[in-house]
Amino acid sequence: MARERKFSTEDLFQTTKQMLLTHGYEGFSFSLLAEQLEISRGAIYKYYENKEELITDYMLYEMEHFLTELKDIESVNGFDAKFDFLIDLIFKNSTIPHMIELGRRIPINGNQKVKENHKRLEKQHLNMYHHLKGFTSLGRQELKLKETLPDPLILGFIFQTIMIPNHFGIPHPQWVSSIKEMIRHGMLRNE
Repeated sequence: MARERKFSTEDLFQTTKQMLLTHGYEGFSFSLLAEQLEISRGAIYKYYENKEELITDYMLYEMEHFLTELKDIESVNGFDAKFDFLIDLIFKNSTIPHMIELGRRIPINGNQKVKENHKRLEKQHLNMYHHLKGFTSLGRQELKLKETLPDPLILGFIFQTIMIPNHFGIPHPQWVSSIKEMIRHGMLRNE
């Protein structure tokens, strides 16, 4: 009997990510994953009962990394610098919104581990907004954000900019810079 090839959690999650981006939730399977990792399906089943457990574990892993990086916004001084930090971080982690959307389609099906992971993901999402409360408060203190706009709308708008498709292949730095300019100053000329 051949020895089972070893794989790390990092290998597993990076391959899971690539497969989800390529094949989506419906096209994702342990068979394809095992083939990509050059392991048997049984090796994956040692750790995960089904693909929902694996995918939600992967999503928790991604969100934990994102939140760790997001915490650094607290060490950045001034609203404008925090704004640049946040937009740059969002575009650095550009697959997060896609994964969140994908996560909403994952059935819980009575699986306790998947239920727990869903609850943890919801808490992480709220935790993300908690870390950004200081960002919006500072924006109001520095008179950069309108008092009449609710925080969830401001943050949701900022996070949704990652979903705008760049159909014409505008270079990434120019694309991100243009998004920052539109959020800061709008798209209409002041005449």
